[in-house]
Amino acid sequence: MSKKKEDLLHTSEILFYDHGFHSIGLKKIVTESGIAMMTLYNHFASKEELIMNVLQRREDRYMDHLNFFTNLLDEGTSHSAFVRIAVAHCRWLNDYASKGCLFLRAKEEYGATSDHPIVVKVNEHKYRLKQFIQSSDTSRSPEEVISLCLLLEGATALSESENTDTVVQQTIKMAERLFG
Repeated sequence: MSKKKEDLLHTSEILFYDHGFHSIGLKKIVTESGIAMMTLYNHFASKEELIMNVLQRREDRYMDHLNFFTNLLDEGTSHSAFVRIAVAHCRWLNDYASKGCLFLRAKEEYGATSDHPIVVKVNEHKYRLKQFIQSSDTSRSPEEVISLCLLLEGATALSESENTDTVVQQTIKMAERLFG
């Protein structure tokens, strides 16, 4: 990926996360990134294509983060895969997501049309997360997978209004009680 494209994606993600998708225009993105409008259009045909790329980039980073920390924690703990996923997710909250879920924000703004490509992208992301969780421990039931998803999503939502450290501590305790 070119440096300019990476800069556009990075700046866009920050602006969308801090201010929403509809309230940020392309002019603000190019101004903040220091990249010309023509360069933006050389990389992305539309704002929606830019948003789709931002969401894909964020999903890739999140899933890489979960994989890395879940595997890292596997080396030094007797915790179940589900607890390790919860701990990895909590690290993500501390580092990148104390303002909630960028995907759900996108769905809120584009959700009036259920087949909108951005809404489909969000739904696919949530489905891939469930698949990742299930594949971490195939002996777990679909209900347990949903329970962990609820715990992770709740922690993400609550971190917007509560102290993130407190949310993280309680999330890990709950995961240990539920999934030991």
